[in-house]
Amino acid sequence: MALRRLVNGYQVSQAVHVVATLGIADRLADGPRTSDDLATAVDAHAESLYRVLRALATVGVFREEDGRRFALTPVGECLRSDADEPVGGWAAFVGRPYVWRAWDGLLDAVRTGENAFERLHGVDAWTYRIEHPEEGATFDRAMGDLTRRSHPSTLAAFDFSRFGTVVDVGGGNGALLVALLGAHRQMRGVLLDLPHAIAVAERRIADAGVGDRCTAIAGSFFDRVPAGGDAYVLRAVLHDWEDEPATAILRRVREAARDGATLVVVERDLGPPNEVPEPKFSDLNMLVTPGGRERTIAEYGALFAAAGFRLVASHPAAFGLHVIVGAPD
Repeated sequence: MALRRLVNGYQVSQAVHVVATLGIADRLADGPRTSDDLATAVDAHAESLYRVLRALATVGVFREEDGRRFALTPVGECLRSDADEPVGGWAAFVGRPYVWRAWDGLLDAVRTGENAFERLHGVDAWTYRIEHPEEGATFDRAMGDLTRRSHPSTLAAFDFSRFGTVVDVGGGNGALLVALLGAHRQMRGVLLDLPHAIAVAERRIADAGVGDRCTAIAGSFFDRVPAGGDAYVLRAVLHDWEDEPATAILRRVREAARDGATLVVVERDLGPPNEVPEPKFSDLNMLVTPGGRERTIAEYGALFAAAGFRLVASHPAAFGLHVIVGAPD
């Protein structure tokens, strides 16, 4: 039975994807509603939606009450768009057909070592999302949710207050940098990412009221990283890449960083054998989709050394993340 539950895990994943995409959790924010009422609200087939909700109630996402009424559980609350620990964006993203189909290539990836996503779609994941803006928007929401969920613990795990200027390398929609600037009024920020991400980030920066202290720069971290930072932050960047390109990114950072600067990398620790499944399955996701890998702290230290940094410390944060600190050699 334990093995059957593991084998059939895709069914739960897809069912959660459905309710996340339909926004069911937001419709239940004010209390229980019938499945028929929810179906009308989200323009779904009533009986089919009931069957999905009924199934998810057995695994703790919803609670079924009399009269086909459904309520959120503490787990289901995480699917709300305004949740303190949001997961809805991720659930909506991972069930998208272009992502889902890439996992069908895991066996080929194991046999050949080739990236499953690129083998299926003919381009890497980043190019695909640029060519399909609607998929890019879903991905950006997922990344924004992950950052919003984790950045309070990141700020608590490491003291950023001593930095006058923070450069967020590959900072996506700017969620982490906005949080840093909001927490430290004396800080200035620089955000570097590709043009499509910068367009979203500029709106977030303006909405947060920190535009006078933040500059958003469109560019590639493989080409050049802005100079002048007291700290260079890379959150969930290096795990997207194999060792050679990851080292190349860090070398661009080293070229920009003065000798007294600090490197701050926020990533998962792969952990010891037989433990912590989340980073090890995230590593499979790296194999299938972007083509990178999760690493141990020691392996990040080796990347640092290859790029002209030395590993200084690692601070555990929530959700299995670590704030890995380096300094120029």
